[in-house]
Amino acid sequence: MDDHDIEAHEHSDQHEVFRSLPFPFSDGRFPDNLGAVVQRTVLEGTEPAREVIHTGDNSWIVGDGVNDPNQPGAVVVTCINHVVERNSSVARLASLPIGQVAYRENPGQPWLIESHSWPDE
Repeated sequence: MDDHDIEAHEHSDQHEVFRSLPFPFSDGRFPDNLGAVVQRTVLEGTEPAREVIHTGDNSWIVGDGVNDPNQPGAVVVTCINHVVERNSSVARLASLPIGQVAYRENPGQPWLIESHSWPDE
């Protein structure tokens, strides 16, 4: 995924977002200003969050697990709490360790956690 394929998502509650913040989070919740790369389908509610990655560089990625996130315009940068608003179970993943991925088949099913690696690694 190239940086030029990622755009910032506009919301009426504009504030600065950060790619990574000190982890673990002090209250076990995602900070309000924590940014994430999020598939539009998840943000817009057409698909549920099925994959949450806490990357090795302490950034966050949220995907729908079915559509290609590498397509132009498929992802945006936004506050991860906008994902939590649509997918409340994602809030439980605020303690997901660095370098791990949580995934599930569908909403209502448990999140499974394992080490994350990119396909070309």
